[in-house]
Amino acid sequence: MTAPNELRLLPWSSPEGKPCYLSTDDLDGYVSRFADNVEVVQLGTAAELLEIASETLDDEDADPIELRRLGHALTGALKVVLRVAVSRGHLLAASEPHRI
Repeated sequence: MTAPNELRLLPWSSPEGKPCYLSTDDLDGYVSRFADNVEVVQLGTAAELLEIASETLDDEDADPIELRRLGHALTGALKVVLRVAVSRGHLLAASEPHRI
């Protein structure tokens, strides 16, 4: 099994909002692949939202309520992207050979 400092942060939270982690030696296991796929979808959704945001912010007549909704959506997407970045950063660090 992986060492505690090598646990994978999963791209979802528990119902209580706490982070979920995976401990496995099998990077190609079912849960690892599922987490990879969830991350791909989350990053794709964030990219689409960024495109929508760019268009909406260029519209000088954009509705203030719509801008507020956009801000909330962007905040949520940024949280997801940061979680993915942290998770992938930890995976990279864990896979690098330890230097002496």
